[in-house]
Amino acid sequence: MSIFLSGLAWLFDGSHAGLVGRRILEHLVFTVAIVAVATAIALPVGLAIGHFKRGAVAVPLVTSGARALPTLGLLTLVGLWLGIGLAAPFLALLVLAIPPMLAGGYAGVGATRPATLDAARAIGLSGWQVLTQVELPAAVPLIVEGLRSTTLQVVATATLAAYTADVGLGRFLFIGLKTRDYSQMIAGAILVVLLAIILDVLLVLAGRAAGRHLIRPSKEDA
Repeated sequence: MSIFLSGLAWLFDGSHAGLVGRRILEHLVFTVAIVAVATAIALPVGLAIGHFKRGAVAVPLVTSGARALPTLGLLTLVGLWLGIGLAAPFLALLVLAIPPMLAGGYAGVGATRPATLDAARAIGLSGWQVLTQVELPAAVPLIVEGLRSTTLQVVATATLAAYTADVGLGRFLFIGLKTRDYSQMIAGAILVVLLAIILDVLLVLAGRAAGRHLIRPSKEDA
């Protein structure tokens, strides 16, 4: 308990305010960049697999394989390949961020009821219209869950970016460990947890807002 309180004291020490703000911004930008690229790559692929029902066998293989990868080991290998800098942690974390987003897109589209799809095709909707007007709105909850999972995983493991680069909240952990400044380590851990909670809450609220926006037109039409 005393270590936790000392971490809070370090965190609220005014002399650290500028550094703390900069590290939070670095960590947030790094996390958002990885999640954005992972979403741009994995979401269209997941939607396509769910829509066309082809390649579905690969989804659980990719997701389970990614979970089995040791993050630090992967980062070390990529770091040896690319050297010091942000490229290594970015690529390593991107590899780990893609599977949850891929699974979310695939599961969301695949969860659409067959009767709903049959009715959409019966009224003459094209394949693209079925995807964008029927499957995608129904997939939003699971897509948001995939985005939440991806974001939480990245924001936590982004601390490892400090392993090869002077970036993010992980610097507090590495410097604190190196200098035995455990108050700084605890402060860094607290900041990572708080950032993860805030991002998770924002994504939950965004998912609910998107769900209400997609459902409202159908109620008005009825």
